[in-house]
Amino acid sequence: MSVAAYCIFCYRQIGTSGPATKTHLPWNDIRKIAKLTGSLILGGFVFITYEVLSLKKLLQIDTQAIHQEKLKSYVYIRTASLNPSEYQGITYQARKEIHKAVRKILETEAKIFRRPFNEQFSTFDGEDHECALWLLLKRSQSEDKEVRLQAVQDLANNSHWHDYQYGTVAQTCDQRTAIGLARSKDIDLRFFLPPPPLPKIKNDYPIEDELRLLLVSLPQTGLDPCVQYFTSLALRESSQTLAAQRGGLWCFGGNGLPYCETLSKIPSETVELFCLQALVQHSKVSSHCDKIEAKGGLQLLQRIYQLRKDSAKIQRNIIRIIGNMALDERLHSSIVHAGWVSVLAEVMKSPHIIQSSHASRALANLDRDTVKEKYPDGVYVLHPQYRSSQPIRADILFVHGLLGAAFKTWRQQDIDRRLDKKALEGEEDYSQCWPKTWLASDCPALRIISVEYDTHLSDWKAKCPVEAHRKSIAYRSNELLDKLRAAGIGDRPLVWVSHSMGGLLVKKMLVDASKNPEMDKIVNNTRGIIFYSVPHHGSQLAEYSINARYLLFPSVEVKELSKDSPALKELNDDFLSFAKDKKFSVLSFAETLPTHIGSMIKLHVVPLESAELGIGDLIPVDVNHLNICKPKKKDAFLYQRTLKFIQDVLARELGD
Repeated sequence: MSVAAYCIFCYRQIGTSGPATKTHLPWNDIRKIAKLTGSLILGGFVFITYEVLSLKKLLQIDTQAIHQEKLKSYVYIRTASLNPSEYQGITYQARKEIHKAVRKILETEAKIFRRPFNEQFSTFDGEDHECALWLLLKRSQSEDKEVRLQAVQDLANNSHWHDYQYGTVAQTCDQRTAIGLARSKDIDLRFFLPPPPLPKIKNDYPIEDELRLLLVSLPQTGLDPCVQYFTSLALRESSQTLAAQRGGLWCFGGNGLPYCETLSKIPSETVELFCLQALVQHSKVSSHCDKIEAKGGLQLLQRIYQLRKDSAKIQRNIIRIIGNMALDERLHSSIVHAGWVSVLAEVMKSPHIIQSSHASRALANLDRDTVKEKYPDGVYVLHPQYRSSQPIRADILFVHGLLGAAFKTWRQQDIDRRLDKKALEGEEDYSQCWPKTWLASDCPALRIISVEYDTHLSDWKAKCPVEAHRKSIAYRSNELLDKLRAAGIGDRPLVWVSHSMGGLLVKKMLVDASKNPEMDKIVNNTRGIIFYSVPHHGSQLAEYSINARYLLFPSVEVKELSKDSPALKELNDDFLSFAKDKKFSVLSFAETLPTHIGSMIKLHVVPLESAELGIGDLIPVDVNHLNICKPKKKDAFLYQRTLKFIQDVLARELGD
């Protein structure tokens, strides 16, 4: 506009400089006008050319830098201040407007002459420091997997973004990138959008009613007996709640000895827990997961999760359901759109190992970019729980025993506050799960997995009172083998670590796998087995339970542990016959102290002679049955001997 104004001014000056009576300009005046106009036009073209070249130089990406970036995975950008006040001058604004105009001219020219428009001028209108963000976002959606994964890692490693830049990533990244960021260690939660707002419900419409309606809508015929049991239990408790609201009695504890109380306030949290336990069982069935999603179950679970932030048990059951549904890749988009990625990313930061491990399992099942395995219900990865460039060399599999669990069985030995004052000083370093903390730090190249299954001393407290064969070692062996193969067990060298009845289950799984060609990998890749007080020849606990059967009603698991049981003898003989041929390395620990059962009974659960397998080393340790797998501290003999065994049998895989 300044050039045009100047031209008009000159014309007016020339037009008024001569006498008004002349009707024709002299030749000299025309020549002056031509010179002046030509110089102005030439100067204008030079100015525009300069601005176009400046714009091109400003937006041009250095190809040499890109080549280096491909090799080293760095993003090269020119240093620029992030202070916007430095860019608000008149010159800066004028140049920016000219750049926009030139870009529009080039776009129009490309359309008229049907030529491809240079992408360097297409849509970018940001500062230099924005280049890295948009470049990484574009690369995170690349078809090249290596480029894609590196871009996600670079995004996660950046800690200098502003709030609006985190928001930009949250709103523009695709589903795959969001999951990858959630599985990145120490990720900033600003990378994730909060769960979408849910429609408001009436105050007098309780959540348990919505859960009950969801359960009723799920298939009820041809179900697994456990699914039927939990569903009927949940529906029964919900109906009892309705009765209580009318002033009646409310009964709960349906899978134990039921008891009733008159309550002035209905504990809706307890009813919700019953319903969620039923949904956990339904979520193990793929076709039922489709129904849960179609009926708005993901949004309902999100609502309950937000309302029950003070209940770790309810939240854990919900995340367990999400982890089961994530086994079906068709549901991944629905899970992400329901806002679960941000929730799982937050739970991954929980100091409570059980909570974070449930979230880790769900995210691993969602992450199809870096995880080829799938983790069914009850199979938990303790390490690595995040994406890592560390290659996995071997697997360690932990199998708990009677009344055990995937996490609590493998905790550090509990501190006796009355006797051990020195231990209290280091209580903040107490390990809730030593395989996840100690073993993972000592052997980072291992994938550490822990499995969980229900076991009970007595049928009074059986969580799922179905036919007896479902609780037998043989049934559990087949069930766990299928889950472990889905989790990729057998694809790498493998070491088993087992406690009590878990050792019998390990032996049964290996015997069964040796007879199944599809499970050959599990047997052939087994390098060693650690047994912590495994009753190879029976347990006195079984004898005690049978003698007190009128009180305890011993479960199938306990009956199978009877001393000199024919089934145990057959299992031991079968295992030894092929274990010697495979030349497994075996290490056994045996307890020497009795275990307190209640306040009145002291019992030596697994005597030394029963812990003797017949092959490998047997090491007596001065602890009871419960603490045989719980080292007192990291430098204790129990842990150090376990670590040495693992490092020795996997020396080739763990060696530098």
